[in-house]
Amino acid sequence: MSVNVETLEKLERKIVLSVPVKEVQDEVTKRLQRLARTVKMDGFRPGKVPLSVVANQYGPGVQYEVINDKVGEAFFKAATEADLRVAGQPSISEKEGAAEGEMLFDAVFEVYPEVQFKDLAEAEVEKLTAEVDDAAVERTIDILRKQRRTFSQRGKDEPAVDGDRVTVDFEGKIDGEVFAGGKAEDFQYLVGEGQMLAEFEDAVRGMKIGESKTFPLAFPEDYHGKDVAGKTADFLVTVKKLEAAHLPEVNDEFAKQLGVAEATVDGLRADIRKNLEREVKYRVLARNKTAVMDALVANAELDLPKASVQAEINNMVANARADLKQRGIKDADKAPIPGDLFKDQAERRVRLGLIVADLVRANNLLATPEQVQAHVQELAASYEKPEDVARWYTGDQQRMAEIEAVVTENNVTDFVLGKAKVSEKKVSFDELMGQA
Repeated sequence: MSVNVETLEKLERKIVLSVPVKEVQDEVTKRLQRLARTVKMDGFRPGKVPLSVVANQYGPGVQYEVINDKVGEAFFKAATEADLRVAGQPSISEKEGAAEGEMLFDAVFEVYPEVQFKDLAEAEVEKLTAEVDDAAVERTIDILRKQRRTFSQRGKDEPAVDGDRVTVDFEGKIDGEVFAGGKAEDFQYLVGEGQMLAEFEDAVRGMKIGESKTFPLAFPEDYHGKDVAGKTADFLVTVKKLEAAHLPEVNDEFAKQLGVAEATVDGLRADIRKNLEREVKYRVLARNKTAVMDALVANAELDLPKASVQAEINNMVANARADLKQRGIKDADKAPIPGDLFKDQAERRVRLGLIVADLVRANNLLATPEQVQAHVQELAASYEKPEDVARWYTGDQQRMAEIEAVVTENNVTDFVLGKAKVSEKKVSFDELMGQA
């Protein structure tokens, strides 16, 4: 029998479900009989409780369960027959006017929308490219050298220079009063590496052991310490100890200490370049993927299922509470977090999810097992024991599902880039890495 689907508004639909009373009664009887074989009641031996007694005690609850199950089955059958893509759970209410021997229910629900794409050939996407140059390799080597530097005591007449490790006492006052966090003894930091505000760095640079100096320091308006942000303090600083930095030489021994397979300087540079190229590849892919997703959102029209948006909002609120709990906030699971805070973000996620799902379905872009396996091997390749990392991924269904989702998104990105108006933009390594 054909299913009559009524359109209420946009994505909202309604169908009437019919459930035979006899089917409900027969199933209730079966479940009560099964229950009677195991239920324990005072005054009766196990398995010997009369069915009438079991029905009196458990009948209403069992009947409620059976009706729910039968209505669910009827809804699933009707939705399948009508070829409906249901979004979220239906709202079920009993309907009056049923014929004798029947129960009627209204099922109100939403369906997933049809995604209307504009011509993808007209979509504009800026595609980034980047390369690893020799300078990036050398800067990485410098970072590795700094991580392994040693220090030696400077002479009394030697001034502090960039790279030195300096030990100081300092005291800062605002309007003549020491402020919280404004005083320290035997405080140690590295000169010229941005660990202190510029005025503090400038004051200490050039000082010698035993010297003291007073200077003003203006805290920025956006300084993390709100009590002093935007205010000017008078500081007194005394240098107690100065240590010069010594960087290890770049030689075969240095490469060996770093665990490079080919323990030579050339091997070290090749290994660094390979790792940087892998990082560049992932960052370029992530940036290009974001550009593609933005283009898809701009070039698709669809209505959003309210149930899907609300489910996403609920999930984001739950994640926010979990984050508060992890930070040690008391009663974080009861924190009053308004869902409206996440509405725009939730709508974008649902919109993008529906668009991508439609593209994947229409163009057969789902990740293949071969692609997933290749991605796992690529991720594992950067570790010391790739085979262990690969097993860590493949041994967990959720992790593999996440990998499959990433590869599918990569397929979508490649598909759109192959259709859209693409303009390439070459960016420097520093810009890509956020260093410029």
